[in-house]
Amino acid sequence: MYIKQVVIEGFKSYREQIATDTFSPKVNCVVGANGSGKSNFFHAIRFVISDLFHNLRNEERQALLHEGAGHQVLSAFVEIVFDNSDNRIPVDKEEVRLRRTIGVKKDEYFLDGKHITKTEVMNLLESAGFSRSNPYYVVQQGKIASLTLMKDSERLDLLKEIGGTRVYEERRRESLKIMQETGNKRKQIIQVVQYLNDRLRELDEEKEELKKYQELDRERKSLEYTIYDKELHDAKQQLTQIEEDRYKISEKSATMYNSVSDAHEKCKKLDKSLKDLTKDAQSLSREKETIEKQRTEAIKKRAKLELDDKDLQDKIRGNIRTKEDAVEQLVLLEQEIQESNAELSKINQSYDKQVREEENLARRIMEREKQLSILYQKQGRATQFANKAARDLWLQKEIKDYMQVLSSNQVQEKKLRDEIEQLKKDIREQDAYIKGRRDEATKLESLISGYRQSYSQFKLERDRLHDERKSLWERESVLSSEIDRLKSEVVKAEKSLDHATPGDIRRGMQSVRRICDQNGIGGVYGPIIELLDCDEKYFTAVEVTAGNSLFHVVVENDDISTKIIGHLNAQKGGRVTFVPLNRVKAPQVAYPQSSDVIPLLKKMKFLEKYRSAFGQVFSKTVICRDLDVATRVARTDGLDCITLEGDQVNKKGGMTGGFYDYRRSKLKFISTIRENMKSVRMNEEDLSKIREELQKTDQKINELVAEQQKNDAKLAHEKSLLEQLKQDSMNAEKQKHSISKALEKKEKLLASILSQIDQNRANIAMKEAEMGTELVDHLTKEEKESLSRLNPEITDLKKELITYRSKRMETETRKSELEMNLSTNLVKRKEELEAVNQSTETEMLQGEAELKKQELMDANLLVKQLTQQLKRVTESINQRNRELESIKAEKDKLKKLEEEYQTTLQDEAKELEQICSKKNIYLAKQEEFSKKIRELGPLSSDAFETYKRKNIKDLYKQLHRCNEKLQQFSHVNKKALDQYVNFQEQKQELQKRQAELDAGDEKIKELISVLDMRKDESIERTFKGVAKHFREVFSELVQGGHGFLVMMKKKDNNDNADNDMDDDEPRPAEAEGRVEKYIGVKVKVSFTGQGETQSMKQLSGGQKTVVALALIFAIQRCDPAPFYLFDEIDAALDPQYRTAVGNMVRRLADMANTQFITTTFRPELVKVADKIYGVTHKNRVSRVNIITQEGAIDFIEHDQSQNE
Repeated sequence: MYIKQVVIEGFKSYREQIATDTFSPKVNCVVGANGSGKSNFFHAIRFVISDLFHNLRNEERQALLHEGAGHQVLSAFVEIVFDNSDNRIPVDKEEVRLRRTIGVKKDEYFLDGKHITKTEVMNLLESAGFSRSNPYYVVQQGKIASLTLMKDSERLDLLKEIGGTRVYEERRRESLKIMQETGNKRKQIIQVVQYLNDRLRELDEEKEELKKYQELDRERKSLEYTIYDKELHDAKQQLTQIEEDRYKISEKSATMYNSVSDAHEKCKKLDKSLKDLTKDAQSLSREKETIEKQRTEAIKKRAKLELDDKDLQDKIRGNIRTKEDAVEQLVLLEQEIQESNAELSKINQSYDKQVREEENLARRIMEREKQLSILYQKQGRATQFANKAARDLWLQKEIKDYMQVLSSNQVQEKKLRDEIEQLKKDIREQDAYIKGRRDEATKLESLISGYRQSYSQFKLERDRLHDERKSLWERESVLSSEIDRLKSEVVKAEKSLDHATPGDIRRGMQSVRRICDQNGIGGVYGPIIELLDCDEKYFTAVEVTAGNSLFHVVVENDDISTKIIGHLNAQKGGRVTFVPLNRVKAPQVAYPQSSDVIPLLKKMKFLEKYRSAFGQVFSKTVICRDLDVATRVARTDGLDCITLEGDQVNKKGGMTGGFYDYRRSKLKFISTIRENMKSVRMNEEDLSKIREELQKTDQKINELVAEQQKNDAKLAHEKSLLEQLKQDSMNAEKQKHSISKALEKKEKLLASILSQIDQNRANIAMKEAEMGTELVDHLTKEEKESLSRLNPEITDLKKELITYRSKRMETETRKSELEMNLSTNLVKRKEELEAVNQSTETEMLQGEAELKKQELMDANLLVKQLTQQLKRVTESINQRNRELESIKAEKDKLKKLEEEYQTTLQDEAKELEQICSKKNIYLAKQEEFSKKIRELGPLSSDAFETYKRKNIKDLYKQLHRCNEKLQQFSHVNKKALDQYVNFQEQKQELQKRQAELDAGDEKIKELISVLDMRKDESIERTFKGVAKHFREVFSELVQGGHGFLVMMKKKDNNDNADNDMDDDEPRPAEAEGRVEKYIGVKVKVSFTGQGETQSMKQLSGGQKTVVALALIFAIQRCDPAPFYLFDEIDAALDPQYRTAVGNMVRRLADMANTQFITTTFRPELVKVADKIYGVTHKNRVSRVNIITQEGAIDFIEHDQSQNE
């Protein structure tokens, strides 16, 4: 063990905090100029570990504080850090910090930051080897000089102190004091015994007369006792009767009170039920209004759907009738068309025949006219042309004209053929177009049918989702109402808990929550009441046991509680008790093993980390079956006991009990809050899920509505496309018909052109045949016959042609009429009828009708459901109203009962007042006679039965006679016998005490003798050790010299005539009367080793210092300490002795592992030091820094040169 570091602040010249570099465990030297604070550093260490600065007055403490310029220093401290690796200080740490703090009004010690007392510090240091009897481990300035000036007797006192004889002397003084007190007591006892003997002789003469008086007195007491006892018995009987009457009234009152309390509770429950029922009725009324509104809307919707359905049915029936009529008309029309077609076919055949015949006749006429023309031309050529060449020229011109016409006809033919081909192509294209449109229409009709089915499915799914959403809305409404109800219950319970909680605690709890929220303080777990849970039947036991401890706040550690308390003080926020888990420890309790006893802690539920906090409050309490068990357990096992009703028996025997109002149970309120909050959280979770489902359902409905809208849009689009396709088909049919007409006209025109071409070719051929023939002017016979025949034939044929033409025109007219009728009337009407017959409007209307029917069925079902709901809600409202009426009637009954109770209570109060008045009278009477019986004092054994059978009147008479007799002995000393016995007992007791004092005096004398002997042995043992070490140390310090110590006894006065008077004078007797055996210690030394030894007065100053140092080192070797503090011990030494002292210090440090801290102005100690510290002083402030050996020696040399 050694000093590792010293920290100083505010002490003397050390204003600012300085901490030394780590000290060497061996030799350390401190150097510094005079006035630099070197001795103050030395005093700072002594300030902590020695008795020098103890019991300081205010001005003395003020003197230790720094008084430099600047702000006034109000406190100072010195802290010493010890290396305790050898565990010399009984603390389980390798480094121990001992601090002493001083102020104007304070003086405190701290060990490792914890406050300890001065006595504890001294005991701790003494256990580490710092002997109070040997203060020479600290050698300050002046102590060497005082040792050189010591007398022999003072050196003896020094050895006594080192040897520990102070203990023997203190015990001897205590023993002598006890002997003196015992002697005084013995004298007093002798005086008192003498007085008692005189008094006993006087009392012996009064005993006989006293005996007669005592007999009469016993009789009087017996009579009085019997009278008082009878009166007391009568009073007790009356009190018992009164108590019975009061008990009956109390029982009746309690019964009525319980009934009224129950009625009151029932009334509260009824109020709650009334409130709930009213709320339910209001809710049901709102629900009824909603249902009625929904029902009205549903009925309106149903009526609208019925009308729509009726309209659709009418349309469908109209369409069906139209189709049926169209079918009938189509049959008739097809028959008419067939007839027309048949007639047209016949007419066409006839017309074709007539056309052919007409053409044949026209051809025959043309041929004959051609022949006739040829014949005429032939007959007239000769007259027409002059010669053959002119004729041929004319024929060539005619042929040329015919060729031009033929060429034009051929062009027309080609053009007509192209046009006919184009028209046929157009007809084919129209057919393909019509077929494509019809195919597309078929596909669209299929798509429209699919859209209608999708519409139906969308509607069904939408209705299902609407029903689901409605159900979710109802559940949401129910849960919201339930959450509101639970929250109102929580608020009500919190208010009740606030009313049941003391005001300052409530404010403190609120402040703690606010402080934690505002400052973000964690590790606060809450009050105990919020951290526990238990069965409801244990609520009363837990509350009564804990009391206000229920509101102790559990925190993680004491730092958190300290921080919160600081905020509470700053904000004046009430008072709170904290339970830091790092500080509290649950006591270990052995519980009795019995079925009637249950540890309260085992019936409580809490987290394991809170066990220490709950153990501190509840571990020493057990639940007992009844008060008898509780009393027995409290007495035998030393535990606090409680019953389930809240009656307590503590381990010291105190009992607490009575009525406990369970309705104001704080745990019940907390349980209600906890359960309702749990239900609120669960319902809020369910509500959140329902709202999520509602959101999803709304999303699905929106998506479905969007899809339905898309479907409806597509359906409308496809319908418009279908109508367009049908219109296109009709237009295409009309276009085809017109193309067919044009084709027919073109074909007729082509036939005419072909006929013209044939005629032109024939004319050309005939003209070409005529060219080159001979030009004649007469006809042949056959030609003449032909000419005469051809004219009538031509005339007949023309007549016939006219006839055929008129017939053909009639036929053509009829044909046109039939064709016109077919194309414009019959076929068009057929197409219209077929369109009506093939129309899908009926199917569409039927689809819509099916949907309307489904909607109508849904509407009917909705109306039916809403009607049932309305009926159910109405019945519920009626039921609630009936219940409300019943509750109101019940409340009226309860109020009437309460009024009756109040009336009865007043009557009972008057009756109880009368009973109490009687009771007070009889209690006073009972107390009076009890007091009189007590005043009678002790009675003889026959006094209780002698007069028991007599009546009270006779007893009073006999008592009167007895009192008259007693008056004759009025002069008698009534206490003579008692005094005699008492004095006799006192005498025996005093004599016994005197014998004990005599025996104790002898034992004390023996103890004093033993103490004297042990004291002498201690002095001799110490002297031998110190003398031995003195010889060794002196020979080490003074080479060649020797020295020794001489113990001077009383007889030595005559043997040492050369001693001084002050050294050899006999020792005075001690205060206790004992003459000392030893009178002093003499020092004999020789510095040369030759010649006679010298005493202290014969030595020079430097030699005396050497002797004093040798004595100090000898004392230290006799009683070694872990470290030594030397303050300028080498100041008065010669150089050779300073070197010897330095070597000795070095040797002791190396061999004995002892630490030295020295201050010096000499280089010898600096040279042997391991570490050197320099003290500097500037502006009245000292500082300590480590310096090198060379720097220290230079400083010392410089200082010595300045001093010279």
